[in-house]
Amino acid sequence: MSGSDIETIQERLSERYPLLLVDRILSLTPGVQAEGLKNVTLNEEFFVGHFPGHPVMPGVLILEAMAQVGRIALGAAEGEPPPRWRIAAIDSARFRRPVVPGDQLRLRVMVESSGSEGARLRGEAYVGEALAAEAAFLAIRCAPPEAAP
Repeated sequence: MSGSDIETIQERLSERYPLLLVDRILSLTPGVQAEGLKNVTLNEEFFVGHFPGHPVMPGVLILEAMAQVGRIALGAAEGEPPPRWRIAAIDSARFRRPVVPGDQLRLRVMVESSGSEGARLRGEAYVGEALAAEAAFLAIRCAPPEAAP
């Protein structure tokens, strides 16, 4: 996967603006790990209300960004159709520092175990070298969408 290939990210994830929270994939070993970037800008819609005069990226969106990178990590090898996953559980989430406009969030997610029905992931979000958040995720495989008649 090319580091700047947003089209490939969109092929692997169903989210679109404003909920697509991955700008670039830096590294990918399908079924093992992925590392991605989210450029946090003041233009993000959630900063309007979180919080006026003191913008902070909501923790749930940091977790969503990690989960999106994790779902890319669970994807197929190049050239194969990507499986669809959804996050079923979040465990041990910890927020270590605020993420604010101007930060670049580096999201690293490792696949701890994976089977035909589900997978366990561990994610970390960094700003520079500082750990901003970490969590464990349970992902389950989704049924393919029904074909339109």
